[in-house]
Amino acid sequence: MELLKILIIGASGFIGKNLVAELKNRGYEDLLLFTRENSLDDLKDYTKECEFIFHLAGINRPEKEEEYFAGNFGFTAKLLEYLQFNKNGSPVLFTSSIQAETLNAYGGSKKASEDLLFNHSEETGAQVYVYRLPNLFGKWSKPNYNTVVATYCFNVARNISIKVNDPEALLTLCYIDDVVQEFIDALEGSPTRQSQYCAVQETYSIMLGELAKLVESFKESRVKLSVSNMENDLTKKLYSTYLSFLPKDQFSYDLKMNVDNRGSFTEFIRTSDRGQVSVNVSKPGITKGNHWHHTKNEKFLVVSGSGLIRFREVHSEEIIEYKVSGEKLQVIDIPVGYTHSIVNNGPGDMVTVMWVNECFNPEKPDTHYLEV
Repeated sequence: MELLKILIIGASGFIGKNLVAELKNRGYEDLLLFTRENSLDDLKDYTKECEFIFHLAGINRPEKEEEYFAGNFGFTAKLLEYLQFNKNGSPVLFTSSIQAETLNAYGGSKKASEDLLFNHSEETGAQVYVYRLPNLFGKWSKPNYNTVVATYCFNVARNISIKVNDPEALLTLCYIDDVVQEFIDALEGSPTRQSQYCAVQETYSIMLGELAKLVESFKESRVKLSVSNMENDLTKKLYSTYLSFLPKDQFSYDLKMNVDNRGSFTEFIRTSDRGQVSVNVSKPGITKGNHWHHTKNEKFLVVSGSGLIRFREVHSEEIIEYKVSGEKLQVIDIPVGYTHSIVNNGPGDMVTVMWVNECFNPEKPDTHYLEV
């Protein structure tokens, strides 16, 4: 496939940063990046040679309302003027807004820009792709500017209170990676058309109050050792966005290590539906376990050191042994009804990753002492 020379207007903005990064990932290197640092003379030069245009720039928080029209409509008019002057029929992809359906100043400036583009297409035959985008979210967005998601993630990650004006207000959200994928599809000739407009297929609806609680739960998960339901696509994408807002000195968090003369035992992850993951460290010569379960079941994975996992069915005298070592990663299932132990028979500490199908409940431990 021949790679086009692409002009990206608004290349340093939220959408622009993500789009440029992914275009480079896919081998598009001939990029003309237009930012606020560039002049209209630069734009005139770029429109002589570009073969596809992403028009992502816009004014959305000016000091005066009239700046909406000048920054959105006026700039779009200048872009099209230069294209026609240079006799350049490049396709233009334009990021409009769902507010173009309203009568406010911002929406009106976007609607006027849309009309300019559609007229340009009729007059010149150039393809235009107009996307009325909802609320976007994702990495590299700006708090108190791009989206309420960015504001909530930024504040919660820094213990700053968040404001929920109307908990039942319904938001329509769209994730930046889905936007970028759709835009690259359009670049490569497969936009998602919906009549006159184009659209990103993946959108999500969530109430403002629910969004706030979800973002707050991401911070709490470090204390509770919980993991949100990543089968839910919106939750998965919101959590990724939240992590992108962590302060640079807060990527790490401590776990509670239960330490004694035998070694240590540390819970890592607790989930209500997928069980619990822990890390067990045993000192040389130490035996742990010697118990069995009715229903609780486990998986052991020795990742460092060496040892012996021993089993005995509670009604039998036969002992079953498995040698384990960090030099050969091997998962050992711990069946119910078998008393079991793990012995460190190596010269150094043995480290075992342990998964159990349910989180520990002191009222129903289902753990019964019996030597192997």
